[in-house]
Amino acid sequence: MRIIAALLLALAAPLFAQERKVDPTWLYRNVATLPPHSLDLTTNSCHYTPIFGEGDAQSAVLHSITRFGELTVDPQGSCQSVTYPRTEELYFVLDGSGTLHYAEQSHPLTQNDFTYLPPTVPHTVSNSSSQPLRLVIASVRIPADVSLSHPTTLEVANLSELHEQTVEGHPDSVLYKLLIGPTTPPRDRINSTYAVADFFLMDFAPGGTNFPHHHEFAEEIYLVLDGQGQMAAGSGTDGIEGLRPAKSADAYYFRPNCTVGFYNQNTPNAKAHILALRALIPIPKNRD
Repeated sequence: MRIIAALLLALAAPLFAQERKVDPTWLYRNVATLPPHSLDLTTNSCHYTPIFGEGDAQSAVLHSITRFGELTVDPQGSCQSVTYPRTEELYFVLDGSGTLHYAEQSHPLTQNDFTYLPPTVPHTVSNSSSQPLRLVIASVRIPADVSLSHPTTLEVANLSELHEQTVEGHPDSVLYKLLIGPTTPPRDRINSTYAVADFFLMDFAPGGTNFPHHHEFAEEIYLVLDGQGQMAAGSGTDGIEGLRPAKSADAYYFRPNCTVGFYNQNTPNAKAHILALRALIPIPKNRD
């Protein structure tokens, strides 16, 4: 019996190894190949394409981020109004123009605008123009033990308002525009979030990199807006073992403690821009 058990264990070992590989530390999507999905905010003229989270087959992999995708509002179209009791949202306008309806307020939207939508406030988007309106939308769950403050006044900002800057711990071959983050420290253009650690844009010089790194208690998403290079995802402490080609419309999700980083191609005038979201995950009470 012991011999049989040992043989069974030996045969099962490769299966267990394969099973471990099924549990990814990172996910990859190309936005251009993804189908739309109906959500609470979609209508016949408002379409949502899930990249990660709700509507995606591997939505259970994510921790705090519940939704990250692309919203398209047709000309003369509008979305359903939604309200979330313990979810904060971020909007970034890729192209087009429209109107953000927030409680009793309305605010125009144009390309490269971004905004923060706190919990408990009804909101929606409409488009009275002759061209489609495209936005990146991200939703992040607020932990139950976090107290909510009174919703802040709506702020809509634009990338053109921000100066590029370096960030401590990263080389100066990548410059940052810090869009949205928490109230403390108040370093972002909009400082209002609960679980969102940062929503930012990276501008890579030719051959530039932010160096592969890890976040122990945060998950992260990179969306390549333009350019191409190599994404470090999941393997090796320096990411070298896990380099993968990355181009415009590619998106990567990184679990906590997963290697994350990007190397821009090293050719003259090769620029690359990545829109990134980092969200905190609940810290285990018993880390042992």
